[in-house]
Amino acid sequence: MSSSVSINARSAWRRSWFGSPTPWLLCSPALLLFVGLLLVPLLLTVVLSFSVYDSATGTGEGYTFANYIEVLSDSYYHEIFLRTGGMSLAVTLLCVVLGVPEALILSRMRSPWRAIFLVVILGPLLISVIVRTLGWAILMGNEGLINSALQSWGLIDSPIKMLYTMGGVTIALTHVLIPFMIISVWASLQRLDTSVENAGLSLGASPMTVLRRVIFPQIMPGVLSGSIIVFALAASAFATPAILGGRRLKVVATAAYDEFTGTLNWPLGAAIAILLLIAMVAIILGSNYLVERRYHAVFAR
Repeated sequence: MSSSVSINARSAWRRSWFGSPTPWLLCSPALLLFVGLLLVPLLLTVVLSFSVYDSATGTGEGYTFANYIEVLSDSYYHEIFLRTGGMSLAVTLLCVVLGVPEALILSRMRSPWRAIFLVVILGPLLISVIVRTLGWAILMGNEGLINSALQSWGLIDSPIKMLYTMGGVTIALTHVLIPFMIISVWASLQRLDTSVENAGLSLGASPMTVLRRVIFPQIMPGVLSGSIIVFALAASAFATPAILGGRRLKVVATAAYDEFTGTLNWPLGAAIAILLLIAMVAIILGSNYLVERRYHAVFAR
């Protein structure tokens, strides 16, 4: 009965949406903005990625698959894509490990402490990414605050190299992107039924068992959604890897930028960007499929 009602409601919604021009008129300004600022440049980038390039004359007439073949067959670009994927995965895992407990603590705070700590958590998003990255560069330098403090306490004899390393870039990106994870998990926690948690405790389950068997399955959609956001932003990050990673520690975004501005090989840079987009879309669609399956498994009970 409930399934037939939901199907009828869905059919009525479709008839009202496609049968009336009002929704399309209301959406047209945002749709035109989306097409003009995103789809058109993206299509032009796709066309550019198939263009012929000559080092003497630049981008010429005609189309070729040579740019994609070069990226897919060159071990140099394989290393860059693997480095980008490993960095994004490490940032995502760190955001999950650090962000989920923070979101749990935040959800159990009382006013006004919840609002205060929410502002503290969202603080990195209120500052320019360049300013944040330069601040981390000052902290991680050989004579920066971290090394100076460790040396003054006698914990190390010589400075630890953190600048121009993947570890330094990962730490900085985690600091930048962890608010997205916290907000995603916190949104799931707002729909959490506390009576189920209290029932588990009253039946003799330990707090860790309740966390593992009751709370975590219900917030899994938020964890997966936050992971998708963090992974996508980390994989496409440019400023932080460029400043903290230097010229030698390249990721996909900096490699595409160098092709556009350094060698002026715009078609090759466009091909790198499109391949990154394809990889990200594939990962996001796969992860979104897992999110939807988990969401229906949890809330269809």
